[in-house]
Amino acid sequence: MTLLRNLAGSLACCLAVFLLAGGVAAETQGSEYEVETLADGLEHPWALAFLPDGRMLVTERAGRLRLVDEDGLHPDPIAGLPDVHVHSQAGLFHVLPDREAANVLYLTLVEGDRRENTLTLVRGRLEEHALEDLEVLFRAAPWRDTSVHYGGRMLWLDDGSLLLTTGDGFDYRYRAQQPEDHFGSVLRMDADGKAMLDNPFAALEDARQPETWTIGHRNVQGVALDPDTGEIWVSEHGPRGGDRLHRLQAGANYGWPITAHARDYSGAQITPYRSYPGMQDPLYVWDSAIAPGGLAVYRGETFPQWNGDLLVPGLVSRAVHRLRVDGDRVSEEERLFTSLDRRIRAIEVGPDGVLYLLTDHSNGELLRIVPSS
Repeated sequence: MTLLRNLAGSLACCLAVFLLAGGVAAETQGSEYEVETLADGLEHPWALAFLPDGRMLVTERAGRLRLVDEDGLHPDPIAGLPDVHVHSQAGLFHVLPDREAANVLYLTLVEGDRRENTLTLVRGRLEEHALEDLEVLFRAAPWRDTSVHYGGRMLWLDDGSLLLTTGDGFDYRYRAQQPEDHFGSVLRMDADGKAMLDNPFAALEDARQPETWTIGHRNVQGVALDPDTGEIWVSEHGPRGGDRLHRLQAGANYGWPITAHARDYSGAQITPYRSYPGMQDPLYVWDSAIAPGGLAVYRGETFPQWNGDLLVPGLVSRAVHRLRVDGDRVSEEERLFTSLDRRIRAIEVGPDGVLYLLTDHSNGELLRIVPSS
């Protein structure tokens, strides 16, 4: 009951009620927190979103959108999704409710086949257990003969615009340096998927892709807004190591593949440069690969010792990396939840101030992290 008294707002109360009703199991992790399993049997879950009535949505990369309510994981996927290209890293990625109408959902997914496919942004309205009025808002330039490195994370900014991350398609990394392209970029658009007129590259003579907001990324799969400072953070995969953390600035070039902090998978040198004039250096680099999934900024009172810290889940490292940032440097890093021994794809701070994790396995889980009683 102590935990329930600390939950804030109606949404937090809804969450608390159905979590208790579901009979979750808790695993004590030392003296700071406990881990509760809310759902399992998820096939490579990728993203999590909260609805105002306390229900949660989870995407499975295999092309399914799932609902978790007071009874646990609904046995049937939500109907009405479009056909999704599922192969290698391609599939269904992020789900993000609209800022004002929470039953309006934005989803990122891959359309096409192995020969040609593309990262696509769609929007639909959740009614009962189905998506209705589905529409395609945006399609990126096509990936050809590859099914990897899509990005696919979204983020609402305070001005109502939407950020969408993309990857370099692995075989097309040189195109991450082309602002007239979609590869290896962070895109900015309005709620209907149209480029914002004040985007930094929109005025270029050859700006065939005016959605581009930043360039020079390899594969951004984590993006978060600090609600207190307004800073935007992204985490991206390096090659064989060299994963990077950036503080995002409109119009900036983040270097890839002109700069890199590790060698290619073959052992070959990608570039002699770790830094280059006119390109932004990362704020932090993991020399050994952690394979960052999502990204969250913790702001809350449930875990006051982590307030203001960045939380970066690792697929390879099987941990959540807690980073404390002081100015332009990371002053502290701690690995959390290592005893789970799970590939961790995503982390979210819930409306109740506690943490929610998705584990990336064929029998993946939705986990809730709460303070120890």
